[in-house]
Amino acid sequence: MAADSGLLLRALGLAVLLLPVVPRGPPGAAERRCFCQVTGHLDDCTCDVETIDAFNNYKLFPRLNELLESDYFRYYKVIFSYKNCIYFDEVPGGIRSGSYKQKNHFLNPPVSPPLCFSTQYSEEANNLAEECEEAKRLGAVDGSLSKEAQQAVLQWTQHDDSSDSFCEADDIYSPDAEYVDLLLNPERYTGYKGPDAWKIWNSIYEENCFKPQNVKRPLASGRGDDGGHTFYKWLKGVCVEKRAFYRLISGLHASINIHLSARYLLQDTWSEKKWGPNVTEFQQRFDEVITRGEGPRRLKNLYFLYLIELRALSKVLPFFERPGFQLYTGNKSHDVEMKNLLLEILHLAKSFPLHFDENSFFAGNKKEAAKLKEEFRLHFKNISKIMDCVGCFKCRLWGKLQTQGLGTALKILFSENLIEEIPESGPSYGFQLTRQEIVALFNAFGRLV
Repeated sequence: MAADSGLLLRALGLAVLLLPVVPRGPPGAAERRCFCQVTGHLDDCTCDVETIDAFNNYKLFPRLNELLESDYFRYYKVIFSYKNCIYFDEVPGGIRSGSYKQKNHFLNPPVSPPLCFSTQYSEEANNLAEECEEAKRLGAVDGSLSKEAQQAVLQWTQHDDSSDSFCEADDIYSPDAEYVDLLLNPERYTGYKGPDAWKIWNSIYEENCFKPQNVKRPLASGRGDDGGHTFYKWLKGVCVEKRAFYRLISGLHASINIHLSARYLLQDTWSEKKWGPNVTEFQQRFDEVITRGEGPRRLKNLYFLYLIELRALSKVLPFFERPGFQLYTGNKSHDVEMKNLLLEILHLAKSFPLHFDENSFFAGNKKEAAKLKEEFRLHFKNISKIMDCVGCFKCRLWGKLQTQGLGTALKILFSENLIEEIPESGPSYGFQLTRQEIVALFNAFGRLV
């Protein structure tokens, strides 16, 4: 399932099947096992993996891929400075794990010198320096825009300012915000790993997924592990909203890891860079035996995330169907063509036969439901802020985009009554999506398609 995840999964699975037989290890070792076949029903859903695969691969993927290559959806505005990171005393990795236009972005006051630079002349220090230099190079964002693109995005901003939008995110107008061409900066391996990346995900899972501190996550670093028994007993016993929240974050994490494994730097010489599937990397994260059963759960959570975002697309159709809505880029004929393609995709999404039923969310006592909904919203908002602390610029770009995309999907699902009241013509004051939210919504779903 990324504007190729299903394709990426199949490519990785095929790569496993084509591996030579390795003599060491018992029969059924990871090298000889096709571990990518996730099948059957998904928890808390009436849907199964096979139905999703057939619908996605043969109907949705080709159309969405074309849409995401259009000018409206390829440019995303983002802030790369660290001053929005409020969660850590020191930015994880400092500036060592990424660069932007070959410039360093410092906090004010400046952070301590990057950990890449060491006065020790040990082999360990030299290896660290080499790893840091690779992460800095691979994590760099290509911020170049043609003169035509620069003029176009200025026109788009002026057009959006004159529309009925009133909930534009504040940071979009910050002098630090700049447009990035997503097609020039695909999500792939950057070398960002180790304690820095662990700190980001640990903060997300431990502090923002409703989990008590005494319940240990499966495979959590440095902790006693009972095979996930205590954790899954706890997860099964919580309300469906909290369970869904964890599964969405796990699915997002799985999606990111799939892209890093499927677009890995296999060869890096002065003459060429070769990118392709790294089966070993994929196995470390998803093989059933290596991960002690966690891998298939992570992949099923990816399908769950897909269902949630697909349901949001099916619900938001009335907003985009309005005659006054434009995918404005200044090219009128192309804008009309892309809107027609967008509506075709949304009608396809609506036709999916086994949608997730979000009516089970926040049901029951209205006061308790409202309280839980606000907790849900605040926890997700915290996670989106943590993405500002990612120490690799390209990783931060895609992390922020995908969390905003998922956040927009949740906003849609929880605004059903407002969407139903959208007038056929005229401004939509009750429910609104900004350009930034629209670009994030569809590109985030494109990571799963």
